[in-house]
Amino acid sequence: MWFISYWFWPVFSSLVWLAMLIAMLVTWASDGFPHYSPMDAGQTIAYISDIGSSGFKPVFIAMSAVTVVSFDVAFIAERWLRHTGRLTHNTSVWQKVYSGLSVVAAIVGAAGLILLSIFDNKNHNKLHNIFLGVFIIGYIVSAIFICWEYQRLGIHFRDQSILRYSFWIKLAFIILEVALAIGFGVCSKTSKWNAAAVLEWTIAFIYFFYVLSFFIDFLPAVRTKHHQSHETEMDMATNRMEAGDGTANDQSYFRGAPIANGHTNGHTNGYTNGHSNGFANGNGQLNGYANGNKPVAGPLTPSQNF
Repeated sequence: MWFISYWFWPVFSSLVWLAMLIAMLVTWASDGFPHYSPMDAGQTIAYISDIGSSGFKPVFIAMSAVTVVSFDVAFIAERWLRHTGRLTHNTSVWQKVYSGLSVVAAIVGAAGLILLSIFDNKNHNKLHNIFLGVFIIGYIVSAIFICWEYQRLGIHFRDQSILRYSFWIKLAFIILEVALAIGFGVCSKTSKWNAAAVLEWTIAFIYFFYVLSFFIDFLPAVRTKHHQSHETEMDMATNRMEAGDGTANDQSYFRGAPIANGHTNGHTNGYTNGHSNGFANGNGQLNGYANGNKPVAGPLTPSQNF
């Protein structure tokens, strides 16, 4: 069913993140665009963290945690579906390694976001900046590895256009986010606070589209929901053959070999034994011909042989 499929996780995660960003902007605007205490002199555009360190902090922590935890569930679900054959299966160990590293990097990035929302820039500015870097770098590294995996899959499954679309979307995310992160860092170092704030909001909204893009990755799993994977079928066939119950080949078990063998053995043995025994028991007739006597009807007696 579409409404309970795995694509729910990236869609849910992205919508929670988008709702949080919009709620932050609405809160800041409804309060009259205040100048929060963490903001620098001359800064008129608030950072996400500036709003998050105010009365919005409990919501910031909760929605950030929900976003990244549900997104990590999507990463894990994608790995499981590819392992079971519900999504295009990996063709090499290296592809599985890339996928595993992507999951690990995503978990690291998730931890970075949760921690930066807890350690706000008002009371823990140094820790906040460190965890911000962990968050951004974690998801960029995750995207790099998943792009690498999809690029290798696309070589082996050129007919799967979804792999190609997903690869280009994630590659675009990497290029944009790296460029914007560099710009954010440069603007922050040169005290261009408003430009840095705009870049931070832009990075956050692009992250929304990146999370949402995983929706298309799960579409093939909708079509294969009630299908067994090739590996599962092979394992079941192997187990049946090892058990020796014959069910690995139902046709030969119920219709083939036993009936054919029984017919052949019964017919051959019956014909051979009956013919041989009958021929051996007819020695009296053969002896009668050999002695010049006509064979008579019925069994021969000793006097008729002479």
